[in-house]
Amino acid sequence: MNENLGVNPVETLTHETGQWALRFLLIGLCVTPLRRLLKINWLIKLRRMFGLFAFFYAVLHFMTYIWFDQFFDWNEILIDIPKRPFITIGFVSLVLLIPLVLTSTNAMQRRLKKKWLKLHKLVYVIPMLVVIHFIWSLKADYSEPLIYTFIFLALMLSRAVYDRKIFNRKKAS
Repeated sequence: MNENLGVNPVETLTHETGQWALRFLLIGLCVTPLRRLLKINWLIKLRRMFGLFAFFYAVLHFMTYIWFDQFFDWNEILIDIPKRPFITIGFVSLVLLIPLVLTSTNAMQRRLKKKWLKLHKLVYVIPMLVVIHFIWSLKADYSEPLIYTFIFLALMLSRAVYDRKIFNRKKAS
């Protein structure tokens, strides 16, 4: 069974869980542009699930580091954090996901109203932080995080173009 995890199974597990967290964040960000482009409104129902999957994999990623890499040695973890700032930015990304998960229900959406929309704009910051975390964690070959960066920037550009069109329509009328 371990032969699929390579020579360093902990590193492979850490890498894979982190990548899946980022992938699900980006897939969640794809929902709105795809819904607008393809006019498939039911896609919006999947966005919350993708966000929850992203959080699940982010927690697995974090637990892999805490448990399998550091063996719950809190002193070593506290020494490791300032030495490797990518851990700090990764942890910040995970912490920023927590309020999104806690407020992802319909009841919380109704209760928070416009505050919910403002809070959930963090979903645009978190992938950027995760990509930085990914880049800083590497020693060479930045091709993977650059692909994710390109996808993220393309998604943000599509939103900016759409928002600009809406702004121009409202201004014209």
